Amino acid sequence: MSNSTMLAIWLGIVIVTLVIEIITQGLTTIWFSIGAAVAAVSTLWDPPIWVQIVIFCVLSVLIMLLARPIAKRMMQSNITPTNIDRLISEKAVVIKEINNKKGSGQVSVRDLEWLARSEDDSVIEKGETVTILRIEGVKLIVKK
Repeated sequence: MSNSTMLAIWLGIVIVTLVIEIITQGLTTIWFSIGAAVAAVSTLWDPPIWVQIVIFCVLSVLIMLLARPIAKRMMQSNITPTNIDRLISEKAVVIKEINNKKGSGQVSVRDLEWLARSEDDSVIEKGETVTILRIEGVKLIVKK
């Protein structure tokens, strides 16, 4: 294959992976965009195709392994904890039987009523005390 063909292929990969990254916004393909861009630049020196592929693969994987954890940490640092996070580990009283299979269950905590589901799909009777493990949307995930 000619250099101009390989350059077009690498630039096509850059465009496709960038579009996927823009759509997903999950740091999934940006690494391949960088690897393809460097492989495209390498075509200026006319290396064999296998060298370009090695450059693409090694660089993409290397950047993903080194930069992804840092980038993810930076993205997650923008999450602002709310007062609702304080409910985790608190005790709540079941005011309506928790039955995941029926999609039912309510608890009372801090004089507020919340939908609730059990962590292990066990049925928890009305009046029992549970511990709040986490919050998923508008539901508290609890255990006995």
